[in-house]
Amino acid sequence: MAIAALDLGRRRIGIALCGDDGAAVLPLDAIERRGGQADLAATMRRLENLGVTKIIVGLPLNMDGSAGPAARAAEDFAARLSEFSGIDVETCDERLSSIEAEERLRELPGRRGRAKPKIDALAAAIILERWLSERGR
Repeated sequence: MAIAALDLGRRRIGIALCGDDGAAVLPLDAIERRGGQADLAATMRRLENLGVTKIIVGLPLNMDGSAGPAARAAEDFAARLSEFSGIDVETCDERLSSIEAEERLRELPGRRGRAKPKIDALAAAIILERWLSERGR
């Protein structure tokens, strides 16, 4: 069984995964957004056969903690994904996760390839790490 996290961007959805024990969080990849049901279907296609029992969706709150349009869109996506997949879906504050992902990626030696999908997947991993930390894992 596994837990997945999603970083919802305008162009891509970053995906990360860990086992139920939370011992290792791995950024997987990012899928290109198409909108609506296509995003839900593409997300679940990527997660199928991975034993995912819970999905965490990053909640992009404003810096003051209030929910703006992006946070409401993430909450809507989470609700639709839960209905579409039948899997338990929660949200987790993701403030500054993409900036932290960019910083972590810059620190790695030998950066190659397209950086944006890597940043999106790493941001999803950071969201999952935060969610696990909030639960004492």
